[in-house]
Amino acid sequence: MSAETLVEVRQMIQEKSGSATHRPDRDARRLLLYVFTATRGGYTRIQIIRLLSENSMNTNQLATELGLDYKAIQHHIGVLEKNNLVTKIGAKYGATLSLSNYLEANILALDEVVTKLERQLSRKIVYL
Repeated sequence: MSAETLVEVRQMIQEKSGSATHRPDRDARRLLLYVFTATRGGYTRIQIIRLLSENSMNTNQLATELGLDYKAIQHHIGVLEKNNLVTKIGAKYGATLSLSNYLEANILALDEVVTKLERQLSRKIVYL
């Protein structure tokens, strides 16, 4: 785990949010805090979000890029899909993943998640 990755995510949030000044939805904030900080694997999920913000990928490409097992990535994608944070386009093996409209609309809430992950990182309480 590295602080550089969290810095990259923070930069991605600033780029995506542009000049948006509205506060994110309260439920979205709670959901993102739960998915990324209160459960094991939150750091891996934030890495998946970072990669998908750059361009759409399939599960195999994500596994190769992150250096993790295909089945592990499938699990994390399932969690992100269940919580409406990523969208799957296509079916089965070649399905392309991208950020959902819900996440893009509430991207500012992700900044709070990154702040909390940075605090956990400094205390070394991060579940990979």
